[in-house]
Amino acid sequence: KRQPGSISTQLHQGIRGSALFMNYALWESVAHFGVAFSHPEFKSALEHYPSTTMASPHLFTRLTVTNLWPIADRPSRSR
Repeated sequence: KRQPGSISTQLHQGIRGSALFMNYALWESVAHFGVAFSHPEFKSALEHYPSTTMASPHLFTRLTVTNLWPIADRPSRSR
């Protein structure tokens, strides 16, 4: 359910059958995240996760990094 201050959410799964998932969410502010994370509906949803589920929430800030290789100049990767 969409919460106030939620911008977007993406769920990623590790490749090749990995059981690792990462939920990547963007919030308008730390305060909005805090309200949503402490919401009773959110807490009750966690109870339905498998018992082996480990959650490790982290908050990040976006950085601007200059002088990175332009994509066209990056070495190609062998697959």
